[in-house]
Amino acid sequence: MNERYSRQILFAEIGKDGQEKLLKSRVLIVGCGALGASHAEMLARAGVGFLRIVDRDFVEFTNLQRQTLFSEQDAKERLPKAIAAKNRLKEINSEIEVEAIVADVNRSNIENLLEDCDLILDGTDNFQTRYLINDASVKNNKTWIYGAAVSSYGVTMTIIPDKTPCLRCVFEEIPGAGSSPTCDTAGVIQPIIATISAIQISEALKILVGKIKNLHQSLIQIDVWRNDWRKIKLGKPNAECKTCRQKFFEFLEVENVEFSAVLCGRDAVQISPPNSTVLDLPMLAEKLKNLGKVKQNEYLLRLSVDQYELTIFRDARAIVRGTDDITTARSVYAKYVGV
Repeated sequence: MNERYSRQILFAEIGKDGQEKLLKSRVLIVGCGALGASHAEMLARAGVGFLRIVDRDFVEFTNLQRQTLFSEQDAKERLPKAIAAKNRLKEINSEIEVEAIVADVNRSNIENLLEDCDLILDGTDNFQTRYLINDASVKNNKTWIYGAAVSSYGVTMTIIPDKTPCLRCVFEEIPGAGSSPTCDTAGVIQPIIATISAIQISEALKILVGKIKNLHQSLIQIDVWRNDWRKIKLGKPNAECKTCRQKFFEFLEVENVEFSAVLCGRDAVQISPPNSTVLDLPMLAEKLKNLGKVKQNEYLLRLSVDQYELTIFRDARAIVRGTDDITTARSVYAKYVGV
């Protein structure tokens, strides 16, 4: 066994057998912002053999205060977060496999993404994606670990289909738009990221080495600034739950239409086309070069034109900065991308 893991093997609850299980484990990390980056680094250092990291966004300087895998150079180059994470993780542990996918996790791809993984870790920043993960998790009998952090407050729970309450048992409906604070409206400090991620990864290690009896079996709420720690014991799944009892997978069954989302606090809108597409970025750059300032790398293209900035990915998604109006963003997208 690699000496790298010797101190972890000395921990009796993991030991040599547990370490071998970790090396054979496969984990899907959905979102590689603050929580996701922390998850990925801890799992890589622990020797989890395969990490699939999926994220739709690119690195910005505002990320560097809390998203620990990224560097100033990543922000200067606007590298996709999944790619930047993979590059850094290869330096941390070259012996594991890291798959970086630059994509928006949605109903068309989530089941394929989780199919060959043992566990799903939540590193997202929105409830829409979390309810999607919950549906896919229950439908495919995959354990996942919910986590969220904003300001100095965080929450987490572990969801094992048919054994524990699912996310919708606890939170029956998605909070209304604007009703929940975000990192862009309320800020966030690094200690709450580290705290929630540490709990999520502790749970992940227990699951992957087969120590299910040690799971906390609760909804944990923490405010590190106010020194408030709460552990709400979870009972049985809600007998009326639409997802885990009625098997109604609402978020997997939404019609395949263009998806648009306002990126809160960023004066930006994400536009995703309804059908899977792969753009030829050099060809698009050539097409756009006389219309505005164009910069391009292997993963994305950036166009600055009028008061807008479009960041266009190879899967034809675009983040339109300069407006928080979806109709305007769609119009700008159609004008310059046209797919």
